[in-house]
Amino acid sequence: MYSSLPDSWRDYLAHRLPPGELERMLARVEAERQRYEIYPPANDVFRAFHLTPPERTRVVILGQDPYHGPGQAHGLAFSVAGGKFPPSLRNIFRELEDDLGIKVTGGGDLSHWAEQGVLLLNAVLTVREGEPASHAGLGWEAVTDAVIDALSDDPRPRIFVLWGAHAQKKRGRIAPHHVVIESAHPSPLSARRGFFGSRPFSRINAQLRAWGQEEIDWRL
Repeated sequence: MYSSLPDSWRDYLAHRLPPGELERMLARVEAERQRYEIYPPANDVFRAFHLTPPERTRVVILGQDPYHGPGQAHGLAFSVAGGKFPPSLRNIFRELEDDLGIKVTGGGDLSHWAEQGVLLLNAVLTVREGEPASHAGLGWEAVTDAVIDALSDDPRPRIFVLWGAHAQKKRGRIAPHHVVIESAHPSPLSARRGFFGSRPFSRINAQLRAWGQEEIDWRL
């Protein structure tokens, strides 16, 4: 269903990506699939872009690369298709409850956020099973940097959420008319060093209200 980048994003990125760049990237991933188990499944690689077209993108939450365990990654940063919550997602939900009093009791599929204009964008869109960051440097960064640059150059202001040092390296790509919310990463290694207590969800909604926009309904 989500096997290709939708036309809305292709048109939006037309002047950002060299001709054939995306096709060459997908060919490299396909070659990897011949040798390894790759996540997310091919049909889910561009799920975030289908659920959140550029004209509806209001918030961008940047992740690093997909979860590398079976049945987890499905094309949305930090989101899981089912099963147990990974530690980072569990900490995100803990902060959501502390921030807004919203307790997540169901699954960890964040599609509801994406459908409201929250682009859940990983810097790298695929990964080998059991090998985190194994597709870093494969070429996805050129594609996702083009996404960030296109959104940054758009005159309509957006909110960029940068959790952790890896995401914060993208800070220089974001134009000053946008709002940036930064904190430590929600992983267990760093959540207590500034993620817990950062209140990103209420801060996002406060900014959207200030712009006269509808708040995000963070309930799942």
